[in-house]
Amino acid sequence: MTDIRELVAAERSDLVELLTGLSEEDWDKPSLCAGWRVREVVAHITMAYRYSMPRVLLGIAKAGGRFNRFSERAARADTAALSNAELLACLRENINHPWKPPGGGYEGALSHDVIHGLDMTVALGIDRRVPLERVRVVLSGLGPKHLKYFGVDLSNTELRATDLDWSYGAGEVVTGTAQDLLLLVSGRDASVRRDS
Repeated sequence: MTDIRELVAAERSDLVELLTGLSEEDWDKPSLCAGWRVREVVAHITMAYRYSMPRVLLGIAKAGGRFNRFSERAARADTAALSNAELLACLRENINHPWKPPGGGYEGALSHDVIHGLDMTVALGIDRRVPLERVRVVLSGLGPKHLKYFGVDLSNTELRATDLDWSYGAGEVVTGTAQDLLLLVSGRDASVRRDS
């Protein structure tokens, strides 16, 4: 677990550096998360450091048992209450925070940060390549429940990374960089190629 936690801390450090260089206008630009600007994505990433478990459970209950609805409400409320600088400071102060999503372990924490980091950088047109070591961990944890969560159907499809020794599934071959395939399996647009 120590190695994974180091990867999580490294990803968060990279995100802090990236966000520090953004203009105020960039914080208000849309991300790949539907309806969320970069600000809401950062609020969502840092929610785990600012919300106690009882507060999360109460919020989910008020949202009719739907985590995504609660998360949406929380991100909007937090961006109304917190400045960009406060959100960034929260991320900076929690680079080594031991948070992990329920049932997801530290691999889930890494996935969360990597995918949401891509939600921001890809939408902003920032040419950031997540280190392959981190992408490998995220892709290695891929399973049917993850695809279902993101609403992705890979029936009769084999994904094959062009820059990493990784593949998933069987059927029509879809190739792309590991990062682009990660975007694909998490329901985001990606540059991939279908081979006949």
